[in-house]
This record gives sequence, C-alpha cells and structure tokens, in this order.
Amino acid sequence: MKSFSESYKAAGVDITAGYAAVELMKQHVARTMTPGAIGGLGGFGGLFELDMTGLTHPVLVSGTDGVGTKLKIAFLMDKHDTVGIDCVAMCVNDVITCGAKPLVFLDYIACGKNYPEKIASIVAGVAEGCVQAGAALVGGETAEMPGFYPEQEYDLAGFTVGVVEKSKIIDNTKMQAGDAVIALPSSGMHSNGFSLVRKIFNVEYADIWQHYDELSGTLGETLLTPTKIYVKPVLALMEQVDVRAVSHITGGGFYENIPRALAAGCVAKLEKKSLRMPPIFPLLQKVGKIPERDMFNTFNMGVGMAVVVPGDRADESVRILKEAGEDAYILGEIAKGAEKGVELC
Repeated sequence: MKSFSESYKAAGVDITAGYAAVELMKQHVARTMTPGAIGGLGGFGGLFELDMTGLTHPVLVSGTDGVGTKLKIAFLMDKHDTVGIDCVAMCVNDVITCGAKPLVFLDYIACGKNYPEKIASIVAGVAEGCVQAGAALVGGETAEMPGFYPEQEYDLAGFTVGVVEKSKIIDNTKMQAGDAVIALPSSGMHSNGFSLVRKIFNVEYADIWQHYDELSGTLGETLLTPTKIYVKPVLALMEQVDVRAVSHITGGGFYENIPRALAAGCVAKLEKKSLRMPPIFPLLQKVGKIPERDMFNTFNMGVGMAVVVPGDRADESVRILKEAGEDAYILGEIAKGAEKGVELC
C-alpha cells in the first residue's frame, strides 16, 4: 500500500504526485538500460555491475553539474523535454575528457510543485541524453519543496560515473609542439553563459518567440537547443588515435577551458577564420555590444570540444570523427610558450 499524508499535503507536498511521476517516467528510464544495470526504480541506491572485460586496472571517473539559468528559458517557453539532455551532456562531456566511458547517470530535480507530466518530460530528456551517451539512468530524486521554489519552477542537476583503463587515461604528458587542435562543433549556446544571455536579450520581459533574420527559429527555440553529447565519437577516436588532450568548452570559454588540458610550456594557436560559428554568437555580440575577448572568455563560440592529436594524424582523426557523425575540422596547432594559454590568430 502506498503511503499518504493529509498533513504533508496541506503543507504543500503531495506524495501521490511523486508516485504518478515515477509511473510516467518508467518508460523513459527503460530506454537507457544497459547490460550492467541491475534492478529498477524505487530502491535506495542504483545498482550497476561493472564489466571487467578488457580492464586490468580500472579507474572510476565521476562528474556532476547542472543546467544553470538556461532553465529560465525552459520556464518561459513551457518546454521541458530538452533540458535533461543538457544535464547529461554537461556531466558526460566532462568525464570523456580523460578517456572515461560513462556507465551510469543519476538526476536530481527540486521543484516548487510536483506536476507529474512536467517531471516526466524532464526525465524524458535525461533519458535521451543517457541513450546518446550510452549510460544507464540507474536512479534519481525528485524533491517537492514548496516555499523554496516557485510552483512553476525547478532546478535540475546530475551525476555520472565512468571508467577508464589506468594506462589509457588522457593526461597531456605526450603533448608537444606540432600537435594539431581539432574542433568538434557545438550545437549552439550549450548550457553556459546564460546569465549574460538573459541580460542581453532581457528574456524575462522580451518576446521569447521573437524572430531574428540571423536565426532559423525563434530566439527561445535557438537558446533552448540542447547541448551536444560527444561521448561516442570521442571514444571512437580514442580507439584508433593516441589522443593527447581533450577540452570541454564550457563556462569560461576558450581562455579558461583549453589551457586546463594543455601541458606546461604549450600554447594553443587557433585560427579565428577557421571557426564555424552558429549565428547566435555574432547576434549576441552585436545586440549586447560585447567585446570579442569577453565572447571568447564566456561562450563556446561554436566549438563544444577541442581535441589535441599528433600532427601527423590530424587528417586521419578528422576522418574518424566524421565517420562517427561529427563534422570535425582542424582549428590550429600546439606551439611552445612560456606558459599555458590560447592565442587566436
């Protein structure tokens, strides 16, 4: 028998809504099940059996993140089935940078009021992200918090665990001058810099359905485009090429994220003219009168991930990534420098 408390409901927490949300999300969670997943929803912990085939010294790699203020766009548009992809992407794209294959994912949704259909829609996006990443959605939590969040709003965060063979961890120790920097295109804004985006477009008070000549859809649709998940193409590349480093371009843009993956004494020299930039970025810069340096220090500018490979295998790497579905291209090269950094040429 399911529990029920009139007193708790009077305080704003409807336990039965939670049960309804779980029933609605089960079909989405089922899509993510991989051979290692054990059990179903409802337990206190998510179970996963680690397959040790091909692993002699496995290292677990974890990552956690949220969607951030991009959620405000979802609230304004009343569209909630894509932000879950963002949540998964922000986590799994991080762990893949050191060579780890994501295994499991858990989500956390905190809301002012549990509307079962809305919660199920959010989880549908999480499930889609897990399918794209090849990770099992083994658990999660929905917390109804009246008085803490407005009734129509929520926060969304996630956590992932992956595994990599210790000898195959990507740690930039082999990086050298002459290595190539390959760009993996972004799908747009991804899930970073939205506090600045919201200020530039004044989205809470402007028409989120507004059309701009530069954009193929409305402003809201463009901003809500989900973050691209790079797990499968990057894993395919790692199987065939000795990848030297991987950078996930998130908050802080080029100037913060690329140096995090560089070896000491290395500089990434990138060609601005080679960038394939979605039109939302020039529009942002024009409307907000944002200096170029700030643009590259805040947004991904069309590059969701940068991969460093040996220079003599650059063309091969681009081919492998293209065969895996990524329209990758060579963006620059690694050079010697006094300190780690990025030079836009």
